[in-house]
Amino acid sequence: MHEYMVLFFTHSGAMKFKRKSKKETFPCELMPVPRQLSSNCGVSARIAYDGAIDALVDDEIEKIYRIENDEYTLIYSEDGTS
Repeated sequence: MHEYMVLFFTHSGAMKFKRKSKKETFPCELMPVPRQLSSNCGVSARIAYDGAIDALVDDEIEKIYRIENDEYTLIYSEDGTS
């Protein structure tokens, strides 16, 4: 299982994602965005997920970082900079 940090454009987008995680049964914890990352709404989701990340992406998601050894690697950005 891989860990990811998902950043959102809006708080409501984060809440929708939390509901999606329950429906698809993967762990999701909403929390403030870590300081070293930036976000429009200040809410992020830490998830454990083994599926294809593309399946998670929707228009509410700003960025997705993979977490390894307490370091964040950008793997998706809505502006295509990943």
